[in-house]
Amino acid sequence: MWITAVSLAAWCWLLLCQGFFWRTDVRLPPRREPREWPSVCVVVPARDEAAVLPASLPSLLAQDYPGRAEVFLVDDGSTDGTGELARELSRRSGGLPLTVGTPGEPPAGWTGKLWAVRYGIGLARARDPEFLLLTDADIAHAPDSLRALVAAAGTGDYDVVSQMARLRVESPWERLVVPAFVYFFAQLYPFRRIGRKGSRTAAAAGGCVLLRAGMAEAARIPDSIRHAVIDDVALARAVKGAGGRVWLGLADGVDSVRPYPRLGDLWRMVSRSAYAQLRHHPLLLLGTVAGLALVYLVPPAAVVVGAAGEDTATAVLGASAWAVMAGTYLPMLRYYRQPPWLAPLLPFTAFLYLLMTVDSAVQHYRGRGAAWKGRTYARPGAVPDEG
Repeated sequence: MWITAVSLAAWCWLLLCQGFFWRTDVRLPPRREPREWPSVCVVVPARDEAAVLPASLPSLLAQDYPGRAEVFLVDDGSTDGTGELARELSRRSGGLPLTVGTPGEPPAGWTGKLWAVRYGIGLARARDPEFLLLTDADIAHAPDSLRALVAAAGTGDYDVVSQMARLRVESPWERLVVPAFVYFFAQLYPFRRIGRKGSRTAAAAGGCVLLRAGMAEAARIPDSIRHAVIDDVALARAVKGAGGRVWLGLADGVDSVRPYPRLGDLWRMVSRSAYAQLRHHPLLLLGTVAGLALVYLVPPAAVVVGAAGEDTATAVLGASAWAVMAGTYLPMLRYYRQPPWLAPLLPFTAFLYLLMTVDSAVQHYRGRGAAWKGRTYARPGAVPDEG
């Protein structure tokens, strides 16, 4: 009963004191259109993305942006014709100018897509842009997306404006796991705190990051975060560390077209970086497992045990904690246009995430570590292996 009471207390604290993380009304802030639109270079790191480019790249090329804008797609060692497909889509679609570049193999110490981002920023510097839009190859943008991002950055004097792209939710596993992924992220990094002046909370969503070019130089991005596996959060921390302002919220009109139809696809997405989030520290892993169990698994277990043992107090406390949990999850389900009956299943989804986190640690100690598009990193700073 006392363990269940602690779980309920934790949920009351999360409900009221964790930046109202469960609300989904943090969208692009109020903005005014500038008299003169600044120049923007869009950098798209792409490795074996031929399957998603037809649904994403034309939306970038078709941006309704009044200023000067150009797209730089970095074909990072693709084997599926990504670069040539991008050129063909540009010829067919027209719109913004497209440059396709190919970097060499990343040197030791560069993780994930950051080497490709560095190459793309290098190409963009020749245009002397005021802003850089870093966006993934699977992200489709509404026609006014770039315009809205730039206007928000200018109005709020932000150095980073980032939107959490709406992920695909079509398969049963996507519906069960994806909204919870964003819910857990917001719980770790409450969006309201990120944009608050003086707040130390820093995070961004790597699929859509508008960054002032001057701040990129001041914060030495991406060189200063080249070891980072979770590069979007590292980027936001670097910007705040350099005195910049960061804003992050949920997106309208910025959508990921990448499918995750099977549990295995989602499992790999989460486990590739979960242990890196814990700084590869065994004690943090143990604390996370214990915390997930206390907060998410104890309430339904208390309901079952209390009902079976006729322990009314335990059952009521467990049901209350479970109800608060489900209630905080409902706004995210509505944002993803999912049925409310998925809310009571959050403990099961949290248990899956617990297993994914443990598996991430197991893979790390087996030498596999984090992975991105076939490159694996056994330890921070390790040389990428092709696999």
